[in-house]
Amino acid sequence: MNKTKLSMTLIAAAFVSGCVATAADSNTVSASPSSNFNTTTMTQQTANAAPQQAQSVELTMEQIMSDPDWLGRQPQDAFFSPDGKSMMYYRKREGSVIRDLYATGIGQGNGDKVPLASLHEMSFDEKIDDKDHDFIAWIYEGDVFAKMRGAGATIQLTRDAAIARNLSYFQETGISYQVGNAFYAIDVKTGRYQQLLSWAFADKPQAVKPPKDYIAQEQLKLIQYENVQRKNRQDTEDMRNAIKSANAAVMSSEFYLDKNYQNVLASISPSGNHAIVVTRDNVETRSDTDIMPDYIEEDGRIAAKPVRQRVADAKPVNHYVYLLDLQNGTQRKISYVNLPGYNEDVLEDVKRENAERRGETYTANRLPRDIGLLFDWYNTGMPIRWHDNGTDVALMLEAWDNKDRWLVTLDVAEDTSFTTQHRLHDDAWINYRFNQFGWLEDSETLYYLSEESGYAHLYVKPLEGEARQITSGTYLVDNVRISGDDNHAYYKANKKHPGIYEIYRTNLTTGESVALTNLNGMTDFVVSPNEDALLLTHSKLTMPPELYTLELTADAQAQKLSSTVSDAYLSIDWQAPSIVAIPSSHTEQPIYSRVYLPTDNSTEKRRAVVFNHGAGYLQNAHMGWSGYFREYMYHNLLVSQGYVVLDMDFRASAGYGRDWRTAIYRQMGTPEIQDLKDGVDWIVENANVDRGRIGTYGGSYGGFLTFMALFNEPELFQAGAALRPVSDWAHYNTPYTSNILNTPDVDPIAYERSSPIYFAEGLNKPLLMNAPMVDDNVFFVDVVRLVQRLIELEKEDFETAIYPVEPHGFVQPSSWLDEYRRIHKLFETHL
Repeated sequence: MNKTKLSMTLIAAAFVSGCVATAADSNTVSASPSSNFNTTTMTQQTANAAPQQAQSVELTMEQIMSDPDWLGRQPQDAFFSPDGKSMMYYRKREGSVIRDLYATGIGQGNGDKVPLASLHEMSFDEKIDDKDHDFIAWIYEGDVFAKMRGAGATIQLTRDAAIARNLSYFQETGISYQVGNAFYAIDVKTGRYQQLLSWAFADKPQAVKPPKDYIAQEQLKLIQYENVQRKNRQDTEDMRNAIKSANAAVMSSEFYLDKNYQNVLASISPSGNHAIVVTRDNVETRSDTDIMPDYIEEDGRIAAKPVRQRVADAKPVNHYVYLLDLQNGTQRKISYVNLPGYNEDVLEDVKRENAERRGETYTANRLPRDIGLLFDWYNTGMPIRWHDNGTDVALMLEAWDNKDRWLVTLDVAEDTSFTTQHRLHDDAWINYRFNQFGWLEDSETLYYLSEESGYAHLYVKPLEGEARQITSGTYLVDNVRISGDDNHAYYKANKKHPGIYEIYRTNLTTGESVALTNLNGMTDFVVSPNEDALLLTHSKLTMPPELYTLELTADAQAQKLSSTVSDAYLSIDWQAPSIVAIPSSHTEQPIYSRVYLPTDNSTEKRRAVVFNHGAGYLQNAHMGWSGYFREYMYHNLLVSQGYVVLDMDFRASAGYGRDWRTAIYRQMGTPEIQDLKDGVDWIVENANVDRGRIGTYGGSYGGFLTFMALFNEPELFQAGAALRPVSDWAHYNTPYTSNILNTPDVDPIAYERSSPIYFAEGLNKPLLMNAPMVDDNVFFVDVVRLVQRLIELEKEDFETAIYPVEPHGFVQPSSWLDEYRRIHKLFETHL
């Protein structure tokens, strides 16, 4: 392979700022701001490419699909130790599933493995660190630890079989945590331990109950002994309650909630005076028929593994929010009726369209919508957040129909209902990302992310004032961290190009923004506890992630910490793809794509392969290391054999704003295939590709797109491979699918329009289906049903390969190798 000469042109012009449209009670996402989208072709600088060693590894299919340990086992989940003195990361142990914890620092390279006996001091599952307290605390393996700031030994506060979670500060010198249906507190300085409250889903015990029927009634009338026993029980209960009321040494906060409910989430206030407990109906979310046969078991038998419910069987879910007063023992359910839009028929047009197809008339209703807590799929923060004052609490709520999100607050000392601080409405669906929110440290002010401008941006809102947009433009803001003095926000954003993510700091008062990094790739960050440094995880197109650190001082440059990439990987002359903005025939916004071009000087028309990434909402045409690293290496192999490879961030992909994300609403597989057609036209016109020698492949969502392309645009590709593919969205899960297609009982039109099985008669080109059999994400039955459909349609040119031990993401190198040998054979045979 000839060494590629690559250069990189960075963007000098900033993107045009986005529109600002904020109101306290209603915000509807708007069309993306009009902008001149950056169409510069991005390529990797030679200086940033992988340093070349003497080539020791031949790029073969066997090497590509072997155990990925050969790449070097890169740093994972970087963080600062609880006391902030060490930079930590996990690294997979070679030849094992075990991950070891490492500690490193400037000049320490990959650092040292943390001894098992010290793991509790260097790692945590949850951590609290507030400048108003003179100690930090964390949970490790279910036990609680603390440490005074500045110095001192680690203090172990619990050591038992109970699993502590939901760690918070409690009053001035304590911490609180949850175990089961109870909260406990420990004073860090004295070690005093107390149970704060407990709750049960049961009827409240009664010492004396009314007679349940005529027989019982007459028994009490005739038998004096029973009346004496009743009086004794009542006297005992009265005495117990009197002790609880008069004696502060006795735990008295016991609550009883509807016996037909179950837990969703609970949170106690920093003062310990109130708690929020959120519940839902205790109903089964799957049936006995929701199973997956596992044919390869240790005992030689077939196991029926339980799996998730299908979206077609899903029922609406409502959450019930209880406010518990620990001082007077009262509880009340907080209603949703004052939320703006709580009873809007947001699916009126969809329901009417489906009713008309059935020959029926639909009349709009104004019934209350099912509403509950919004758990962001990417942000680990909980959707209940207390202010340090102990009386104000904020919750992030969403409608079960996915069309509304509410940020609400409650003053637990005064309010009897929620106050809506922000409502975000989307006619398509509320994103399951960019829902981060919280309180500023020293004021009763909220911060939150919202897509209302068309892109995810940061806003702040005082409880009694108007919201103010802090960032704006045709870029995304994510992973916000507010400084301890409330002056700045740190965040990740793709400001200078959709495929380049840098770290920024913005002044919350002036809006002035500073780029802290200029690494030109994919960069994630963690701010040190004392906010004097960043711990960065950075990667480039041809270089897997490594750790860097950046001191937060003027003119500081990022310093590399780790070097984990193997010599074997570095010895290969990798072909870096270019990031090309391919013009779209359907939108103003271009389709950003990875393009791999052969480096030989052949003038013959070339073959091409179009790769379709999975997940739908995922970004792959970026300047960093791809999660599809095997595919990246396979694409290098294809290029070395003269293929052109195209990898598009079609509409539905992440990274490009709300409109790009929601283009597939009620029509999955339509905008994406339109974009693939534009991509094919581009490589034919610009990369010397023979239109009659193009194939396609992809897994999961990419497999679904392979189906839709071959079935609905049969002349677009000459062959396709669908890996772990969706064939019928009614069989997929509820959280993902109901966002995009609503639910089958409400919107069957959307499902039939979007599911490949309804279009299988269009197949007239070779199709390979690779199906894992223990896939609990996309069920094996998706391929089984489609195969039967193709048989009944008397189709001939399709093949199916099954993988008996593989889940959705393959694990065994032998399975990876078999799968890609079949894919490659398909292309070599038909292109």
